[in-house]
Amino acid sequence: MAGKRAARQQDTDEQPAKASAAASVGVDDAARVLLPADCRMAAQAALKAELLGALDAGAIVLDGGQVERVDTAALQLLVLFRRELDARGGTLGWHGTSDALNEAAGLLGLAQLLNLPAAALA
Repeated sequence: MAGKRAARQQDTDEQPAKASAAASVGVDDAARVLLPADCRMAAQAALKAELLGALDAGAIVLDGGQVERVDTAALQLLVLFRRELDARGGTLGWHGTSDALNEAAGLLGLAQLLNLPAAALA
């Protein structure tokens, strides 16, 4: 158990560094993946293939600005993608996120893990 706690603490300590690295990912020097408007179960196979293809680029920018519908399966896929990217030493940035994506990730407590940009104040 102590090993798991130490590993979790190390992950927590590393998050600010990863977040700042991800924030510095530029659109020009990164692979860009456009998330579909309907980001639910039916779109998972195509999205998974696109994300896997982008992994080798190292620096990835996801564009979630067009997402109108998103389900837990899509968010789980993005979390797994983020973990694999982190394991490879890659960085993740966002070009845009929709209200639907922000709300769903927030409800599931995944906004910070996915490094979603803070929602703009109205």
